[in-house]
Amino acid sequence: MTGSEHINEYFNGRAFMVLSAVMLVVTAALALSMGCPPPSVGENGAFFSFGGSLFEPSTLSASVNVLCLLATGGIMLALNKVFTYVRSMTHLFVSAFFLLQMANPQALVALNPGTLLCLVAAIATLPLFASFQDGHAQRSIFLIFALAAAGSMFHYGFLVLMPAFFLGFLNMGVLNLKGLLAILFGLVTPFWIVLGLGIATPADFVAPAISGVWQLAGGIWPNVLLIVAAVTALLGIVLAVMNLPTIMNYRMQTRVYNAFFVITLAMSVIAMCLDCRDVAVFLPLLGLMVSVQVAQAHTLRTSRRYRYVFLLLFIAACIASAAANLMIPS
Repeated sequence: MTGSEHINEYFNGRAFMVLSAVMLVVTAALALSMGCPPPSVGENGAFFSFGGSLFEPSTLSASVNVLCLLATGGIMLALNKVFTYVRSMTHLFVSAFFLLQMANPQALVALNPGTLLCLVAAIATLPLFASFQDGHAQRSIFLIFALAAAGSMFHYGFLVLMPAFFLGFLNMGVLNLKGLLAILFGLVTPFWIVLGLGIATPADFVAPAISGVWQLAGGIWPNVLLIVAAVTALLGIVLAVMNLPTIMNYRMQTRVYNAFFVITLAMSVIAMCLDCRDVAVFLPLLGLMVSVQVAQAHTLRTSRRYRYVFLLLFIAACIASAAANLMIPS
């Protein structure tokens, strides 16, 4: 095995994943010690408020936040072992996810809706993939849409899960009449419970606010967070376009799994464009989807000896982004 092959295998391996996790933890500790505030996001869901952080920035809040991100990576790793959406034996998608989260240190200092949205999406992907061509998947459909609806009561960012999982179940071939009814009941049930128990009233309802990307025209130059989001989105789109021709030659089940990640990536980008104020909420989910494309791009091009150069540039960009965010908080 040549030196280039050794480097490529290292990036695919567990050791690099652990190193990436350590870098994530160190960056979170550094951001917390420097007093970085959590990113400013909209606070409203349908009935309740969930601001930039669930708890005030503290060691406990940052620790819980980082643990949720590590758990998200672990879930994605377990998903690949069961469903093999990345066909090669690799841990790179988890490593890339940790690096992309490290690139935005402000989101690491406190438990925030973006981290929870990302974790919920990863958890919900398990029953989604397990439902492939299962005509009796109504329970999974109901639970996922009920979870998304419940999340939207606290923060409207959870609405992004609804079109992503609707199209995901549609591609899985399980959306018959019973499946559509399961979606409807899943969306209604959390609101019915909250209103029925008097926890909230119709008068408490707050409609979602739109702050589209077009509102930036003629305004102040986008801050570091928006630049990071734009670059991450562009990277994900370019890699997805590059990966799709090869993935389309896979067996149908693997194609459908990967299509879901591309759909969710697209939904995250659209959500950012429609709600620039909440870019920080959608960025962890976008990073999760982009990390899959990074791993696919690396493993699909095994014939290229120096494909690790792209990963070196990717790592350098993430470190530079982390440094810029620490020095120029958004």
